Amino acid sequence: MTLIWGSTWLVIKGQLGVVPPVWSVCYRFIIASLVLTAFTVATGRWRWPTGRGHAFAAVVGVAQFALNFNLVYAAETRLASGVVALVFALLVVPNTILAAIFLKTPVTLRFVVGAALGVAGLVLLFAPDLAAPAGRSSATIGLILVGAAVISASVANVLQAGSLARSLPPLPTLATAMAYGALIDAGFAVATAGPPRIDSRPEYWLGLAYLSLLASVVAFSVYYRLIRRIGPGPAAYTSVIVPVVALLLSTLFEGYRWTTTAACGVALALVGLAIALGGRRRVATHMRAAQHESSNTPA
Repeated sequence: MTLIWGSTWLVIKGQLGVVPPVWSVCYRFIIASLVLTAFTVATGRWRWPTGRGHAFAAVVGVAQFALNFNLVYAAETRLASGVVALVFALLVVPNTILAAIFLKTPVTLRFVVGAALGVAGLVLLFAPDLAAPAGRSSATIGLILVGAAVISASVANVLQAGSLARSLPPLPTLATAMAYGALIDAGFAVATAGPPRIDSRPEYWLGLAYLSLLASVVAFSVYYRLIRRIGPGPAAYTSVIVPVVALLLSTLFEGYRWTTTAACGVALALVGLAIALGGRRRVATHMRAAQHESSNTPA
């Protein structure tokens, strides 16, 4: 999953051009929803969502597959793909905080210290860009966009760990959420970019297939299952590995140039995130206990 998502930032960059980003997002989740629905029907796993299932899928669809991805695509126009991936590594921070508020999972001093180091590392990483007058505005806007995307994704992640999510069939619910997200994406695309546009380049469609099938159907199926098993905070530990892959690819294909400050910032951010989740086994144990208690509670 992390290898797939570590490469998606570079693939998303290749989607920019003829087709407005909002339409690329829409196409991605139309394809993903149709493929996942067809798979669940063919394997006998399809279940029609109930009213609560539709409501849950709609919220996840808006947060994860509409707001999150449109913000990420917009951020990609202002920041290198590897840098966007690194900022997204801080997903562990809102994931853990929201899980503590709504799921009562513990937040340790170790997490607070690690999160602070992670933020300090990002400040070091972006210091040269933000200090340059020519790039300050664009970099700042990019940071705001990807920060909003992280919060939106975190909301969807925490919802996956709740009792309602565990009571719903995973794959049909995910397919429905993607369909809702694609519907919102289509409305937003028409309102902001006009009618649909098509890119005839083979690389565009190959990239779209990669993002739809591997990065959406496969990766989200695995990730949401992981969240339900060990909780959103520990599951977000995977985000520490994603930017390492992304930055290496960004260096090879985008000409991302490393500086001493940037390297120190990356190192500090990743060390901070690793420290923050050093107690992930304890959190996972708490999560399993909560799930057991919930399963034994009368409806």
